[in-house]
Formats: sequence, C-alpha cells, structure tokens
Amino acid sequence: MMKRWIYFLALLPVGTGILIVILSANQWISNPVIYLRGNIANLIVYGGLILSTFAVTNLFFWSQYHKRYHRELQNVHEQALKDRRRFLYRLDHELKNPLTAIQAGLTNLDDEVLSEYLCNEVSAVRAQILRINRLVADLRKLAALETTSLEKTVVNTAELLTEVVSVFENGAGLNNRNLTLILPNAPRPLPNVEGDLDLLLLAIHNLLDNAIKFTTSGDTIEVRASENSNGIVIEVADTGPGIPEDEVELVWEDLYRSEQARGVPGSGLGLPMVRAVIEKHGGEVALRSIYGQGTVFSVHLPACN
Repeated sequence: MMKRWIYFLALLPVGTGILIVILSANQWISNPVIYLRGNIANLIVYGGLILSTFAVTNLFFWSQYHKRYHRELQNVHEQALKDRRRFLYRLDHELKNPLTAIQAGLTNLDDEVLSEYLCNEVSAVRAQILRINRLVADLRKLAALETTSLEKTVVNTAELLTEVVSVFENGAGLNNRNLTLILPNAPRPLPNVEGDLDLLLLAIHNLLDNAIKFTTSGDTIEVRASENSNGIVIEVADTGPGIPEDEVELVWEDLYRSEQARGVPGSGLGLPMVRAVIEKHGGEVALRSIYGQGTVFSVHLPACN
C-alpha cells in the first residue's frame, strides 16, 4: 500500500519555493550574494508547483496500478484455488464408484478356491485399493479445509500435545523408537491457542506420524514446545535420515513423494494438510533438516491473549 508520507515528499519542491518567497519578501536573507529577488522566487514557486504536480500525478497513477495489479493477482489466486477444489471434488467423484465396484468384486472372490499365487495377487490389489481410498479421502479433506470455517475454541496446547503423543505411546507403531514430549514449566506453562481442536490434533498427529515413518528402531523423536513474543512454537524433531536440501521445499507440495519415501506408506498429502491447517489458524510452518542426521518441523501459532 502506498505510504501517505510519499505524497508529502512530492510536495517538497513547491514547499521549498514558497519558503524562499517568504524569506525574500521579508528580506530575511540580507547577504547580497545569496539574496533572491521576489520575481525569481516566484519562478521557483511555479517550477516547484509543476514538479510537485507531476510527482503527485505519477504517484497517484502508480498507486492505482499497484492496487489493480494486486487485485488481479488476488483474483487469479482465488480462481486457481477454485479450479483446484473443483478438480479434487471431481476426482473424488470419478474414483469412488469404480473403487467401490472393484472392492465388491474382490470381496466376492472365494480365497479357498484360488491358488496361492492368485491369493497373493488379490491381496496386493486389495492393498492398492485401500491406498487409493486413503488418498481420495485425504484429497477430500484437503479440499474441504480450504472452504470449511473453523469451529474455534480455546485449546489447551499442553493437553493437545500430550494427547497426540499418548496415541503413539499406547500404540504398536513406535518399535523401540525413543519418543519424548518436552513442555515448559518455567516461568509459566505453555499458553493456550484459539482454534479447531480436531484440526490441530490432525496436524500434529501427521507430523509425528511422518517422523515415525522415516525413522527406525533406536532413533529419537522429540515433540517440544516453547513460547516466544509471537506466540508458541511446536517442534517435531527426529534423528532420521534427513531431507536433501533440494527437496526441502518440495515436501509441502501435494502428492510429492521423494525417492527415499518409496516403500514408505503414505499419500504425499500429510505435510500439505499440516500446512493448510496451520495457515488457516493464522500460523506458519517451517522445516530445517541436516541430511543424514535428522529433521525438525516447526509450527508457529498465535497464543491466546
């Protein structure tokens, strides 16, 4: 947005001319070497007026162009989001019926009359159908996030993180990974945030699930939180393989799967969903990684006043 002081700066030439007129008219400049006669001062005023008018006019048209450019850019962005949502909904609709039919057909197969080879092939097909179903479900959730309004409540951040961590601690997925939750107690407990509890649970769950997928037995995973002047910071750190530098920004893209993710269960939508949830709450996500040593995902959220 155009700063108003720039318009006052544009009036500087005519202001300078008027000042010179006042000084010369009152003969406050008595030195004959630098004394300016009134008619010369008037010319300076006229010249300053022309320069100021030219400057203000150009600033005005530049400001209007700037506003129009940003408005058009916003329209393009909104149209792109609409096209994306339309594509996701259509994809969901087009895939749902054939997947249901294939599942029904496989269910009707009698495994007892199939050979061992065919049983293995049918199991593989069922696994891929399950994967596609999950992918479609994640796409549906991602599309819904962009249009659904938040059901905001005051969320106890410490309880939120404790609940997510306990889900994995009580499950069977850790496989000897060292999972630790670190919460501050001094000088005060972690502040609350305002947001949709279910969506925030989903975001942190996805980050922790991602850390578990890309680590192995004996690795360390830390979920830690802290407070700063801008709100709260939640970090999910691990001692996994890390992410190559050229892939750090790509992991946030829909459906992106790196080479090292091959063979690891997932749809490529977990991290984009995290970003969508956090940004919808007025926050930001960040990533830093040391290839071969580990990764830290950071979530920045505004705290309740």
